Amino acid sequence: MDVDDTIIEVHGHAKQGVGFGYTRVRGLNALLGTLTVTGGAPMIVAQRLRRGSVGSPRGAKRLIADALAQARRILAPGTRVLVRMDSAFDGRPAVHAALAGGADVSVTMRQTPTVKKAIAAISEDSWTPIEYTDAVFDEATGRWISSAEVAEIDFTAFAGQKKADRVPGRLIVRRIPDFNAEKHRAAGQDTLFDLYRFHAFFTTTDPGSLDTVEADKTHRGHAIIEKVHADLKDSALAHLPSGVFAANAAWLVLAVMAFNLTRAAATLTADDRLAKATTGTIRRKLINIPCRIARSARRIALHLPRAWPWQPAWTALFNRVSDPPTALAP
Repeated sequence: MDVDDTIIEVHGHAKQGVGFGYTRVRGLNALLGTLTVTGGAPMIVAQRLRRGSVGSPRGAKRLIADALAQARRILAPGTRVLVRMDSAFDGRPAVHAALAGGADVSVTMRQTPTVKKAIAAISEDSWTPIEYTDAVFDEATGRWISSAEVAEIDFTAFAGQKKADRVPGRLIVRRIPDFNAEKHRAAGQDTLFDLYRFHAFFTTTDPGSLDTVEADKTHRGHAIIEKVHADLKDSALAHLPSGVFAANAAWLVLAVMAFNLTRAAATLTADDRLAKATTGTIRRKLINIPCRIARSARRIALHLPRAWPWQPAWTALFNRVSDPPTALAP
């Protein structure tokens, strides 16, 4: 489950709650929680519309609790949930809300003195190359030749707080060479030692199920929620229709419902190309289609295009949603 917020850009001063957010763009703030399973399309399970100048973690505790409760209704009993968040949500309320809901957390950590000290304590032989940009797999050694490396160290989040607030886990760090240092080196200004840029995140996952490399790869999947934000802004959230905040909040709810239903319809086609497509693509290929409606003998006939490439997918969807309801057990 991914949690993140986004700024919905608006123009003018007439809309209630507008303000300049962290992107320095005038608008309203939408906080979303999305649920994704392996090989499936994301589903939005919680949403909040907030004023534009609100801080990102505001209200995240309640949204995470609601999102996890909804996820439990959808997933099979016993399914383990991982809540992924960026550094804006690395505070106690959001992390403890995820843990209280029975989930693990994977949250990006800001470069505080405590985090920097933990990174400095990682030994040099602990770093492992990973599949990253421009990486090459060496079949002879069975390892990736890459400029990006990962390592981990035991870490306790909120160690300066009371004992009940402390959360033990792992700090996983990814490092890449500092490209600014490379520019200076190319100009003949060599550094005394190699310089790196570090990206650290804290996780409570079991090392037996997610090792260092897999945990880093899984955490990077948090970027999927950015695609959801872009998808919504390409459809219903391209424009908030009212100047009243409550009406725009209702509009966000309708946008989320439309998103989930559209993606669910694409999944029912059993076509992998549509199952992972954006709602704009789904509308163009399955919904906004050229056809002719004819009526005869009190029946409606839908004349679809000849040699239409999406006929199998559309037919599968039509047959699936037109099935009679499942009989209830006596």
